[in-house]
Amino acid sequence: VQLQASGGGLVQAGDSLRLSCAASARTFSRNVMGWFRQAPGKEREFVSAISWSGSTTYYADSVKGRFTVSRDNAKNTVYLQMNSLKPEDTAVYYCAAHIGGSYYYSPSYRYWGQGTLVTVSS
Repeated sequence: VQLQASGGGLVQAGDSLRLSCAASARTFSRNVMGWFRQAPGKEREFVSAISWSGSTTYYADSVKGRFTVSRDNAKNTVYLQMNSLKPEDTAVYYCAAHIGGSYYYSPSYRYWGQGTLVTVSS
């Protein structure tokens, strides 16, 4: 069971990035998939989640209107399009598979990938 996040990098404020998270078919199948982030010295926080069909999405207030989550079930991949990036978006971004409970709560997820670092300079 693996989750591989990629696409992070160093960008300037206002730029865009698209993160990808590839999962094994078993991890991906029928699961809500979520994105979380953890900034240095801070706790991991919810960013976004998407239902299996892709018809329902969830966002933290801090990213609503700027980030868009999507998924390609044929490729077992979930994406996070991040626009209008801000320095406060700097963090390691993780994807994970939801196993039960609140979509906004990290213990509700399993199979965390290694994360990808996003750094936004001002």
